[in-house]
Amino acid sequence: MRILLLSFLFLTTALSGCLSVYRVEVQQGNVVTQEMIDKLKPGMTRSQVRFVLGTPLVTDAFHPDRWDYYSYIRPSNEKTGQTRRLTVIFKDDSLLSVHSEKPLDPESKSPAG
Repeated sequence: MRILLLSFLFLTTALSGCLSVYRVEVQQGNVVTQEMIDKLKPGMTRSQVRFVLGTPLVTDAFHPDRWDYYSYIRPSNEKTGQTRRLTVIFKDDSLLSVHSEKPLDPESKSPAG
């Protein structure tokens, strides 16, 4: 009986590490940080904005003076993620304004966190 109990405890201890589920952090789209937005200044050219923010995910054929940067981030320890949209408006190929759907977290200085 003692051997059966010890083998059962050993088996459950050994298998308990195999039953955990690993979740991967998911990042999709353009991850834009507050640092990147702070570098934008009115009057910048399209190529300067592309250098700071990267290539936009969406360029609309009907609105050529508008770039949209979408991002989706789901940390590995959470079941739901956050979606963000940043819209950049140009006038005569110069940066006119930047609009954010949701304010960025002050601690989000890098794309990883």
